This record gives sequence, C-alpha cells and structure tokens, in this order.
Amino acid sequence: QVHVVESGGGLVQAGGSLRLSCAASRMIFKINAMGWYRQAPGNQRELVAAITRGESTNYADSVKGRFTISRDSVKNMVYLQMNSLKSEDTAVYYCNVFPSEEYYWGQGTQVTVSS
Repeated sequence: QVHVVESGGGLVQAGGSLRLSCAASRMIFKINAMGWYRQAPGNQRELVAAITRGESTNYADSVKGRFTISRDSVKNMVYLQMNSLKSEDTAVYYCNVFPSEEYYWGQGTQVTVSS
C-alpha cells in the first residue's frame, strides 16, 4: 500500500528554487506530524524539516532561512519550498511521518543542484 508519493524534484542551478510536494494517505496525515528527509550519495538519511498537526515547524540548521515546510489539511499534502539552493542540497528527498517509520518510506524525488 502506498502511503506517500513525492514529486517536484529536478535539476536546478545554484541559487534557484524548487517546490516539493508530498501526497500522503489520509490515515497517516491526520494523526501524525510529517517530515521531509533527504539522502545524498554516501550519506545517511537526515531530517530536513518537520511540521506538526498544529503547524509548528523545525528545520535542520543547514536549511534554516532557505527552506519552508507547510501542510494542506484539506488535500492531505505536505510541501517543501526550497530557495537559495546549494550544491550540497543535492539528494533524494523523501516524505514520511515524523519521527519517521520504516513502513512509510516512498520512492523519493531527486533534487540536483548544479554549481
């Protein structure tokens, strides 16, 4: 059963912007905080940003001031607006509940930032 579907990745130049979208199943969206995670080649998967049902947010230090997480409770969607992208933001980006659960990992969406 598919619980999340990520989209919106692509190739962008350094300094550019992308908006990632995550379509989540109603079951997990309604009862959980949600998060965006990323994994770069050779690195462990890391939390990028999280948002609670009450829309409190927290961010990794590396993206503070550049990325914004939001959620649409009507559409069961989670978004990640990424501005001022850097080459070190290159990774596969995943949506999951927060804290993450193994069962809910999706396919992710590739973000590549060229310098």
